[in-house]
Order: sequence, then C-alpha cells, then structure tokens
Amino acid sequence: MEKKRIVSGMRPTGKLHLGNLHGALENWIALQNKGDYDCYYFVAGWHALTSEYSATDRIRENTIAMVIDWLSTGLDPVKSTMFIQSSIKEHAELYVLLSMITPLGWLERNPTYKEMKAELADKDLGTFGFLGYPVLQAADIIMYKAYGVPVGVDQLPHVEITREIAKRFNFLYREIFPLPEPLLTDVPKLLGIDGRKMSKSYENSIYISDWGDALKKKVAAMFTDPQRMRKTDKGRPHLCNVFTFHQIYSSSDDVSEISAACKRADIGCTDCKERLTVRILEGMQPIHDRQDYYRHHLGKVREIMEDGNNRAAKIARITMAEVREAVKI
Repeated sequence: MEKKRIVSGMRPTGKLHLGNLHGALENWIALQNKGDYDCYYFVAGWHALTSEYSATDRIRENTIAMVIDWLSTGLDPVKSTMFIQSSIKEHAELYVLLSMITPLGWLERNPTYKEMKAELADKDLGTFGFLGYPVLQAADIIMYKAYGVPVGVDQLPHVEITREIAKRFNFLYREIFPLPEPLLTDVPKLLGIDGRKMSKSYENSIYISDWGDALKKKVAAMFTDPQRMRKTDKGRPHLCNVFTFHQIYSSSDDVSEISAACKRADIGCTDCKERLTVRILEGMQPIHDRQDYYRHHLGKVREIMEDGNNRAAKIARITMAEVREAVKI
C-alpha cells in the first residue's frame, strides 16, 4: 500500500529554538516514526528571503545548522526526505505559474500576512515577495501532491489558501493536484523568556544549541507569575512560564511537587528556575551530543542533503511535466 505523502518546511532565518522543537519538530518525528507517511521536509531558503532579503549573509550557514538540528533531534534520512527548497528550481517555476491565477484579494486578506507584518514591524515588508509568499508556499506543497501538511491551529490559513490555489488550477486547466489536508497537532504554548511568543525576531528564545551558562542565564531571566513578588507570596503555577517548561522537562512527580510547593510558597522562583535548568540540560544532552557529532562530520550532512535533493527533484520534474502539458506552455 502506497504511503500518503506529507510536506512541511522551516525558514533558515536563525538558530532553532525550543518552541520549534516542541511545536513542530517533535511532531515531524512522530509522523516519520509512525510509518504511515512518506515525509518530505525542506529548508525554505526562498521563504527566508521574503523578510531577510537585505541580510542574506547567513542563510547558507543557517541551512546547514538547521539540517544538523533536524538530524540531532531525531529526523531520519532513511525514513524522511530532507531537502533544500532553493535547490529544486521547479518550485520557482510552479510559483510563477500559480501567481498568474491567484487573486490579489486572497493574499491581502490572509490573516497570517497581517500578523507577520505586525511581528516584523521593524522591517520593510512592502514587497511582492512578502505579499505573495502563500503562493510560493502552495507551490512547495502541491509540487509533491501532498496528502497533508502538519500544522497548528494558528497555521490553518496557510493550508486553506493552498487548497484554494490548487482548486483554481485544477478548474482552469486539468485535475492534477489533490487538495492537501491540515494535520492538526497539539502545540505546547511555549513563551519566550520575556513572556511573549518565542521568536527569533524578539530575541527571547532558548535555542536548541544553548548550553551551560548561556542556558542558565536565560532560564534565570524568565518571567514568572507577575503577582508573585516575594518568596513568601503564594504562586499560581498555571500562570507561570517556568512551570510550563517543567511540564515538558521534569518528571510527573516533580511537576506535582513543584506545583504544590509553589502554591504554598514553599519554593521560590530562583530555586524553581535552577531545578528547571538541570532538567533541560539532562533532557537536551543526547541532542547536544548528536549536534557535536554532525558538526564534526559535515560531509555526511551534505551527503544527506544531496540525497534528499535528488529524491525531491525526481518528483518535481514529473509534476512540472504534467503542469506544463496542462497549461500548454
């Protein structure tokens, strides 16, 4: 029985953080290991250009670092195809063709467009590339005739506009593209150390590669329950970002103990953060060991990328032959 194909990608705009790990990567790994899906995961370099077009000096470096993080956290090149979007030129061709049929209003009404513009207010995003990124995203997905796209609830508009673009192509030319389904996942609400959404743009992230003193300083700086000003104040764990991290990294017994102690004011925020630092270091140790291995074996990383590119390109060539025939171009 042929496996259903799923497609997803990440922009190489900087180092991956724990929000990326628990919000996306762990789900990718679970889907890969389930064995029911043919998984295609790509580094979205062209998408990075939509907001970082004037600062491209680190995109190649970030691409290698991203693949190392993927491998270190558990993506398996035997079970999943990992490739570089910009190495598959057919993506750009399909993007151009889809841009010819996508109504401008669909892009202007995209809620994610407005949210990203607000989040990246310090950048000049009044470009065609930024407005049209959902069209490129649609090309990335339907190029591989994906059955599904793993997303959180906040990313549903991404899949919906892809479905609409695919539907319009099929109506205008020929039924080529299946309509991808959103594969909804429970994404933990991990906030940054300042209490806002964890984001590279906000410089409030704990990175997958953070270690030792760097990690300790970031955990020490994390916002806690705003009403707990002194150690003798009783805490509200459900409103504390540090406790959210404990729920991921500490044992269930520790979580119960910390929750009760916080509510009774038997533990202070400093002690709680120190315990969290230890737990994160313990939990991340295997990942850091694998990162160290791949950093010293970059040739192996490049081989994995080249193999993934070849696999992806084979499918892309077949798809684009069908598309050109349908469009008669």
